[in-house]
Amino acid sequence: MTDVEEVEVVVAHQDCATLRVGEVFLKIDADQARTDVEVEAMARAPIPTPEILWREPPVLALAAVSGRALGRLGRPSTASPAAWVAAGAAVRMLHDAPLPPWPGRSPGEIEAHLDGECAWLLANGVLPADLVTRNREVAQTALRPWTPVFTHGDLQVAHVFVDGDAITGVIDWTEAAPGDALFDLATLTLGHPEHLGDVVAGYGTDVDLDVIRAWWSLRSLRAVRWLIEHGFDPSAPGCEIDVLRSRE
Repeated sequence: MTDVEEVEVVVAHQDCATLRVGEVFLKIDADQARTDVEVEAMARAPIPTPEILWREPPVLALAAVSGRALGRLGRPSTASPAAWVAAGAAVRMLHDAPLPPWPGRSPGEIEAHLDGECAWLLANGVLPADLVTRNREVAQTALRPWTPVFTHGDLQVAHVFVDGDAITGVIDWTEAAPGDALFDLATLTLGHPEHLGDVVAGYGTDVDLDVIRAWWSLRSLRAVRWLIEHGFDPSAPGCEIDVLRSRE
């Protein structure tokens, strides 16, 4: 056979898989509710998102976004400070948009999940007790009432694409929902605290940096078990466990 594109496995675990075939990404997810959220969120978002080529459940086909990821967790970002500023401005545009009509998680729901994850980390000896306890204390600052905004919900640095200093697209919208604005800012800068000032400058309004740092601890504590169970390594240099250690 000729002219057959190579298939690249971008990510694959028990929840879903993403394949790349040439300039097309195929997202395969048995939970169509997640795909419904992604499609609707991209339609509502006032910032660049991937073009939907077609949908045949359980597959969603998306056009590749131009440019490159703003960065990767565990690696220094080679993007310019101006690109990080542009990312902050894009997040502000999203947060200023009308809320999506589906519910988000309340502080109480997030706290219950966090406590369950901390209990698992301690019961299984995954992390030292003092490390978990200290970060759980830090995380409490994030668990205050907030005014919901349209959040991406999983705005990790690898999900934001840039070309030079311009944002070309934001991908992976399955967690989009009304939520805390500072959670998105914290997720974007997780593992890249040196760019927090750039992101806040682009965001264009005062933010509580202590709450962002609290979200760094909270997100990392909640992520460790999921990453381990899905074949990822949260102990890799610069990743979630290093983020937790940096709070000591």
